[in-house]
Amino acid sequence: MSVGIQSPVTIAELIDQLGVSADRIRYQPLPGTATEADVIALCDQNIYCELIDGVLVEKALGQYESRIAMLLGYFLLRYLEENDIGVVHGSDSPHRFYAGQIRYPDVAFVSYDRLPGGRPTHEPIAPWVPNLAVEVISQSNTRQEMRDKVELYFASGVELVWYVYPSTKTVDVYTSPDDVTTLNIEDSLDGQHVLPGFTLSIRKWFDKAE
Repeated sequence: MSVGIQSPVTIAELIDQLGVSADRIRYQPLPGTATEADVIALCDQNIYCELIDGVLVEKALGQYESRIAMLLGYFLLRYLEENDIGVVHGSDSPHRFYAGQIRYPDVAFVSYDRLPGGRPTHEPIAPWVPNLAVEVISQSNTRQEMRDKVELYFASGVELVWYVYPSTKTVDVYTSPDDVTTLNIEDSLDGQHVLPGFTLSIRKWFDKAE
């Protein structure tokens, strides 16, 4: 499993290993020296960077993608009003994953039994691993980047991952890094054992977004 960078010698090697464009890699602090404190400081400035082995990588953002993620959060919150089993986080909530990697899922659900004392705490970086992680894919996300991320999520203990593709109105549902089902506009999302009884028409979701 690849979860980070392997001691690159050149900037070209760093870009190749991260699988992202150069304009998303922050040069201050120097790649390889960034810490969680740097993530928090930038977050306070509304700059969202993921931490990959000491390298800060700016999170890909987009207004349409944000709207899709917010609507999913809305549907999840409605479900949780009737099924009080955990909490939902949005795209500005950093989480600590395997090997100290920091990621910002666009939407994340965590069950109460994963929370310290059964309730959320106030640390700037969530120390718990969510049960569900959702990524709304933007144009600047690369295949390599998202492949590395899904591997990281499952290595950390995430149980279910949804990759949402606005351009095709499809959703890839991962139950492991190699087990994926693609749903289209005629299908519905199923919360499976993570969110028992939760269903959402993909058509209804995208129609509401537009």
